[in-house]
Amino acid sequence: MSLVLTTDTVPDQEKVAYWNDAVSRALVPVTVAPRDGRRFDGRIASDSLGYLRVSRMEADAGRVSRTPALIERSPEALVAAGLLVSGSATFIQDGRRAEMGGGDLVFYDTARPFSFTYPERFATHVFQLPRHVLGVTDSDIRRVTGTAIDTAQGLGAVLRPFLATLADAAPSYPAAVGHRLAGHVVDLFATLITDQALRDPDDGRDHLVVSIRAHIDRKLGDPSLSPESIARAHHISVRYLHRLFEGEGVTVSRLIQQRRLEACGRELARRGRVTPTVSAVARRWGFVNPAHFSRAFRAAYGLSPREWRTLHLERGEGEQPAGPALT
Repeated sequence: MSLVLTTDTVPDQEKVAYWNDAVSRALVPVTVAPRDGRRFDGRIASDSLGYLRVSRMEADAGRVSRTPALIERSPEALVAAGLLVSGSATFIQDGRRAEMGGGDLVFYDTARPFSFTYPERFATHVFQLPRHVLGVTDSDIRRVTGTAIDTAQGLGAVLRPFLATLADAAPSYPAAVGHRLAGHVVDLFATLITDQALRDPDDGRDHLVVSIRAHIDRKLGDPSLSPESIARAHHISVRYLHRLFEGEGVTVSRLIQQRRLEACGRELARRGRVTPTVSAVARRWGFVNPAHFSRAFRAAYGLSPREWRTLHLERGEGEQPAGPALT
């Protein structure tokens, strides 16, 4: 059931305060400042599809900002995508400024300050995901923030109609379908972020790391995936592979395990006509030792695989917990 918040029945003198609370409740805590001396109205509707939060917002001109003070009080580690449906906007994050028109898409990180300035009435769709489920590096995300992505061509052209339909139909999806759609959004966002990051005029080292991460994601189900096999596939030494990942905040072996656990967590939480056994899920994603898988899963998520599955399935149509970040 959608969370719908609107200023329609709110007295004029209370609308600004109400709208600040509404947007902060539906998205993340922000400050909203309507343009001076103008009539103001707004509406936001939000739905949870598994760990994906989808919001449809329409409002009069104003500025939406997330400050360091708000981040300190509410440090949600989310990555969001804003698809501007109508109107125009100026988006700022990480020292970059993007001028947006209808149809443009931006990515932003809620753990760092940002602002949107809307000079006229606008409509936008916002998609929020836990940072850790994307499986892309902080450096890649930083490369794409503050940049308007054209959805009239390339991968953006594939993503735009899908996101528009997803937002419009979000209230109608059953929980099982919502979980599957959230997984598709993760894959599409990660692909688009990686594609945009590769366009950045950086050195070959970063591009090689991106390629290696993509290789790991493709090979997760292969039990033989290892630093040695990855080094061979990329014609580099194991020593150089480890050196590449010194600045990534995670070792290669740990990254492989993280990505496998994330894939298992998503599948275990998914509803379907056929429910695979925990051991079958573990094998599908490259774990050959069930006991090792159970220990690793509990260490990462605080629950056994069976407890995780039961918790998510019992939530039914409700909002799903995203699970802890894996570090």
